[in-house]
Amino acid sequence: MAIEEQRQLPPQFVEDLGKDYATQLTGLTSLPLDTTKFQPMVAGQDQATKDAYTMATTQGQGIGAYSPYLTQAGAYQQGTGTYAGLPTNMMGAQDLVGPDAYKPFMSPYQQDVIDASLSEYDKQAQTGYGNIGLMAAKSGNLGGGREGVMRSEFMADSNAKRALLEAQLRQGGFQNAQAAANQAFTQTNQLGADQQRMATLVPQLYGGDISTLGQAGRDTQLYEQSVLDQQREANRLAAYEPYERLGYMGAGMGNVMGGAMGQYTTTVTPNQSPLQQALGIASLGLGAYQAFKPQQSDVRLKTDIENIGQSSSGVNIYSFKYKGDDKTYQGVMAQEVPWASSIAENGYLQVDYSKVDVEFKRLN
Repeated sequence: MAIEEQRQLPPQFVEDLGKDYATQLTGLTSLPLDTTKFQPMVAGQDQATKDAYTMATTQGQGIGAYSPYLTQAGAYQQGTGTYAGLPTNMMGAQDLVGPDAYKPFMSPYQQDVIDASLSEYDKQAQTGYGNIGLMAAKSGNLGGGREGVMRSEFMADSNAKRALLEAQLRQGGFQNAQAAANQAFTQTNQLGADQQRMATLVPQLYGGDISTLGQAGRDTQLYEQSVLDQQREANRLAAYEPYERLGYMGAGMGNVMGGAMGQYTTTVTPNQSPLQQALGIASLGLGAYQAFKPQQSDVRLKTDIENIGQSSSGVNIYSFKYKGDDKTYQGVMAQEVPWASSIAENGYLQVDYSKVDVEFKRLN
């Protein structure tokens, strides 16, 4: 006997949209993406950063910049060193202390001053010594004992004064030399301290230059990195734009197809095969056909969906109606069984029920 089959068909424009969408999707996804255009990239070091690194690792600039100043500070203590790149016999602070520290500062004219002073003193003493005779003659004691005593006392007093004068002259020279030695010691120590301060200051100044160069280099590198990141993002957007556009198209088509499905119903009466006529099992043939024919099971085509259980493998079993059809069916949702689903010509998902342990059937 003849088999009647009813099919829910979408409008022709919807079917054409589905075919066009499937064609675009297949064509787009078949092309590999050139991911090198939006792979992460790192900006290179700026020249300022390289200069900062060079300074920081160069002896005498970043590393050991303090060394010459500490050497010079030591020279002011030890008494050896250089001036304008040439060795000197510079005295150090240690040479300016002790009992002999004054000697280099004694005036070379000190003895001349002493000799001249004593010579003048001797002249004055000789005059005084001669005056004793004149006084004795006037008093009538010339050649007497009184004159002898006076001459003896005068010479003793004169010699004592002469010795005191010489001592004072020498003491004055010593004090002046000692004061000069002390002043030199203080100044030399100050020079050494200045060099020590320079040993701290110079590395700080170099460090400031290095830090400034490094920061300038980092700022430039960050800017270049942001340019690379922006270019990478632009490349990514350009690469994925067709996919996003196709996604929007698919979402819009889902709404159109959901409302248009089931508006047209056709009845097809196929002729019985010789085998069906011979065996008289048309109903069995229909049952087998329904069992193995992929069924439209896209959730977007269904309404009144209700979960009524699970299969032994854990697949959800639903009762539902197709949009535009008041009959109730049992089956699965294609989106939940991707291993058994495929895209039909109209763009919706269909299920091969031979790959799931759930029976597709009409409930009423």
